[in-house]
Amino acid sequence: MSVKKQKGSNVLWVHRAILIMFVDALSVMISYFLALLLRFDFVFSRIPVNYLEGYLWSMPYWILSTIVIFYICRLYHSIWRLASVAELRMIITAYLIIMVVDVAGMLFMHLRMPRSYYFMGYVLCFCMTAGTRFSYRLLRSYTNRKRQEGKDEQDRIMIIGGGEAGQILIKELINSSRFHTKVCCVIDDNPNKRGRVLEGIPIVGDRNDILEMVEKYEVNHIIYAIPTSSAKTRKEILNICKETKCRLQTVPGVYQLLNGEVSVSTLKNVEIQDLLGREQIKVNNEEILNAIGDKIVLVTGGGGSIGSELCRQIATSNPKQLIIFDMYENNAYDIQQELIRKYPDLNLVTLIGSVRNTNRLAWLMQTYKPDIVFHAAAHKHVPLMEDSPNEAIKNNVLGTYKTATAAARAGVKKFVLISTDKAVNPTNIMGASKRLCEMVIQMMNREYKDTTFVAVRFGNVLGSNGSVIPLFKKQIADGGPVTVTHKDIIRFFMTIPEAVSLVLQAAYYAKGGEIFILDMGEPVKIDDMARNLIKLSGYTPDVDIMVEYTGLRPGEKLYEELLMSEEGLESTENSLIHIGKPIEMDDEWFRVKLRQLDEASYREEGNMKEIVSEIVSTYRPEEQKLL
Repeated sequence: MSVKKQKGSNVLWVHRAILIMFVDALSVMISYFLALLLRFDFVFSRIPVNYLEGYLWSMPYWILSTIVIFYICRLYHSIWRLASVAELRMIITAYLIIMVVDVAGMLFMHLRMPRSYYFMGYVLCFCMTAGTRFSYRLLRSYTNRKRQEGKDEQDRIMIIGGGEAGQILIKELINSSRFHTKVCCVIDDNPNKRGRVLEGIPIVGDRNDILEMVEKYEVNHIIYAIPTSSAKTRKEILNICKETKCRLQTVPGVYQLLNGEVSVSTLKNVEIQDLLGREQIKVNNEEILNAIGDKIVLVTGGGGSIGSELCRQIATSNPKQLIIFDMYENNAYDIQQELIRKYPDLNLVTLIGSVRNTNRLAWLMQTYKPDIVFHAAAHKHVPLMEDSPNEAIKNNVLGTYKTATAAARAGVKKFVLISTDKAVNPTNIMGASKRLCEMVIQMMNREYKDTTFVAVRFGNVLGSNGSVIPLFKKQIADGGPVTVTHKDIIRFFMTIPEAVSLVLQAAYYAKGGEIFILDMGEPVKIDDMARNLIKLSGYTPDVDIMVEYTGLRPGEKLYEELLMSEEGLESTENSLIHIGKPIEMDDEWFRVKLRQLDEASYREEGNMKEIVSEIVSTYRPEEQKLL
């Protein structure tokens, strides 16, 4: 705020304070005069002259002491359009002090007035003081409601949740003239709240009444205000709300409620992940940050969806140095600039290069000597890799082998590979290539004892580049149709922050050779996800936006798995993270096969899928033709 604006605000406060002081002075005079009239049945002629003289003589003392005490208790500093219980407590505190001061003044001035005069004057004065202050809020609230009712076009809001968060939002929406809104009703599952009111707004029913009440009150905007609810409850209620075609918003989280940060400005639109019904993955951030802090960390593919989020979270741990390595300069530039803005003291290095380039990798590792490497660089698009299988092998398999070898020779302490559920019993070359990457990691872990090699396997990541959600949103924005490959296709899903938290936790838990696997809950039907997204956008599936089934793409499965039967399963300290045991294999034979893959891919052999199937026994490319 500029000095000029600050001075203007101070002058305005002084003017308002003087006005309220004048009103308080009148309140004292009127209250005690009414008390005197009340004592004599409102007949002025019956009031003895000595009582009138005592009243007039004592008024300057009562007025001055009241104003001084009010000032000390900061009753002239409050924002009375937002007056609440806190302000009422301040008034009560002030009047407790006034009681003592009045008694002292009465004894000092030897006033001989009726006892009822003091009592009634005190009570009336308290009522007038509180009334004048709270009447401003009541009047403002009334005029805001009338103004809102007089507007033809506005958001008609239903609040889900009659708790503290809902109350805060209702207060702000009602008392602020910035919002072109009308809060119509509140929904709460607590049967004891039904029929009651919250800040003047009726609580009209539970979740089963949402559809009826939306129609009754002509609601077009629903705010979910239960930050403490479970993911299951949130999913169930939002699944009902999405059928209304209303705009849906939600409060971000319980921590903002605890910090007093819940407001209209913090609301976020309901996203598809809110309908997954799975709790967010919780990790021990302190342990992880301590493990990464003061380390030199390299992220390959650092400009991608997972890589860039890794860089963001790593940057918060105060690493000794963070190195971003990516072959796509635009992606690398974007995350570089973001981190420079947010973390100006971060020791950040951004390098362009390919994981296929052996000399570039060797120079990188030997020059910067990273302690931890997160290997996120990969080709991941299933249909594209089906048409370019040699590129999948060059970039994913041989790129991983070259990066891991360079890291081991440079003395890297930990090497974490980003893998995928498509590596389990793969029917596409992308999944098979990632399974080969896992095999590379386990082989390297057996060969190099000074470097810990691990892999992290998870399902689809919501909102990542090339994932289904951005595609669906674009199709909806274009008016449809939304294309789904098969009505029964299902996938596991997680958010980008969850995926990265798992990767970071793997780096902490890693002992060597493990494949870390996330318990991702129940899989989601892609068809349901597409239809839910259409509804969240305010449209009706197959009416406003059509859903079309295009058939499974080459290499695509109806469902994905996270664990191979021979891997077994071990638990970790985090109940949602498990470990697949290393699979025994002939490392010398595997090295020979890697050289064969190298030679075949650079010769652009046409039978790459058949060669891979000889190495990855669970890869059955012929099965894709039957799906």
